[in-house]
Amino acid sequence: MQFERLVIESGASSVSFDLHPRLTVIAGMSQMERDGLINEFVGALGNSRSGIHMELVAGNGNRFAVFRPSGAPHRVIDVDHRTDVTQQFSDATGSIDLLSRAGLDVRTARKVMRFGSQDLAETTERGAYIQQLARIEQNELWSAAEALVIADRRMEEEADAVGSSVEDAEVIERIEQRHEQFERTQVDNEKVRRMTFLAAGFAALLAVPAAALIGTFAVIPLGLVALAAVAVSIVYWQRMEKARTAEEAALADAGAQSYLGFHLQRVNSLLGSDQGRQRLIRAAEEHRQAAQRWHALAGEVDVNWAVANRAEITGAARLRANVQPFLTPEDPSSGDRTAAAAHAVLGRLEQLRSLGPGWESFPALLDEPFQGLDSGTLPAMLELLVRSSEHQQIILLSESATVSEWARVEAMTGAIGVIEPSAIVVQPSI
Repeated sequence: MQFERLVIESGASSVSFDLHPRLTVIAGMSQMERDGLINEFVGALGNSRSGIHMELVAGNGNRFAVFRPSGAPHRVIDVDHRTDVTQQFSDATGSIDLLSRAGLDVRTARKVMRFGSQDLAETTERGAYIQQLARIEQNELWSAAEALVIADRRMEEEADAVGSSVEDAEVIERIEQRHEQFERTQVDNEKVRRMTFLAAGFAALLAVPAAALIGTFAVIPLGLVALAAVAVSIVYWQRMEKARTAEEAALADAGAQSYLGFHLQRVNSLLGSDQGRQRLIRAAEEHRQAAQRWHALAGEVDVNWAVANRAEITGAARLRANVQPFLTPEDPSSGDRTAAAAHAVLGRLEQLRSLGPGWESFPALLDEPFQGLDSGTLPAMLELLVRSSEHQQIILLSESATVSEWARVEAMTGAIGVIEPSAIVVQPSI
């Protein structure tokens, strides 16, 4: 649906707004004036008061004129066929209500069609996640996501094949890692223990003849060697005991008293074969690596949520690339702010392209949405509106001098229309 003209009767005169089929900037309007005009736009579609007349183009290209004269029946005229089609647009009470055909009322339509600076400022966790993932190089992001999804599926398949579960695989992998670490520290400790025992023994044996031949001072270096050997031995023993404690903790989590008991009581009963156990362990290791890669890129964002919202994430990433030329180079954070603002605007525009149970398309009424944005972000957002208006009608109401100046220049190309107080048509009331 597109608005072609809005006529508002005011006493003995009327005000007319001729609207561009794509983007119209209505400039130089205060907040009170914007509030009133938005109410008139939405009211012209609903069961509004008399004195508001609207010409519009339906989604199928048909042109209609809605007349609501004071003291006379309200009518809807099919302009192309010059026929009265009031009955098609009347509600149960006989009043003309274009919103009811889309399953909407005036209050709901006003809330959705109007988009202001407060709507733009409101951010949600979902929007933050979208922008977080949009900043990542997309090929790398989705490669990591695909690897994790495949690893998830493989681990589940291996677990199902042996009558186990994904949780069992994680427990087994953790116990195997702890046991391997304990065995490694045990071997290291035994080697060091033998070496330090020999070093300390030789130092003790040499101490007696050295003291007799050289003197008491000769014993001191040998004593230090013996003490160093003992210290090294203690350090490696502590490492082994720490690894043993970690293994015991992992076994305790699995309800086992020992590594051998774990395999006898749990693994063998669940898996039935060492081959199945090894496959499950390998699948768990691949899953762990894939998960680490994903979390390094995406943080705590769930991979399944990301995959489900891939189209929106990739769209946000493309949008960031499109607005990059308009950003302020000195302010790297402006990219995030611009992308977030653009994503919010596009989300509302998309919603308006399929509004209500009837999936009707409605014009967007933007009420000074970019108020508060820095000067480096505003050009990108205005350019975004021009591009978006190729798909639906947008009406931007603003009192910003910067927006007005931009609109005057852009209107010379014919891509948009601009209405300023001096251009508003005031004529005798119809």
